[in-house]
Amino acid sequence: MIKQEKLPPVTISAGDYDRLAWIATSGMDDSRDRQAAAMLANELMRATVVTERAIPRSVATMHARLEFRDDVTWDVRCATLVYPDEADGEPDRISVLTPIGAALIGLRGEQSITWKTSKGWRSLTLLRVLYQPHGQFIEPWREIS
Repeated sequence: MIKQEKLPPVTISAGDYDRLAWIATSGMDDSRDRQAAAMLANELMRATVVTERAIPRSVATMHARLEFRDDVTWDVRCATLVYPDEADGEPDRISVLTPIGAALIGLRGEQSITWKTSKGWRSLTLLRVLYQPHGQFIEPWREIS
């Protein structure tokens, strides 16, 4: 479960919301995906839903390329946030139906989120959105608005 007192705002496009709601509901029936599905459902319940055109370029959307940090290990990673059927086990693709994927969806650059796992607390910081399909390419040296 995500730690309630430290929840950053979440923004999701209407198109992503519809498909993600279906994925979260379906995932509740699968014991392998139940925890991530519950996290995703929790994020969707508190999300601000907007049109695709209204999504800021600094928001993590589906198919966005993200740079994020594990705040426990300080490892920095780049990956694309994808739907479960698109993950293909590739290390640079993170399914939204995983705890990390559910935590990242809808965050803005430089926001952090913390949640409890069976092994303790996890915390991630979305450092920046490198590419977002609803926005445009953001060069690494440019400031994200």
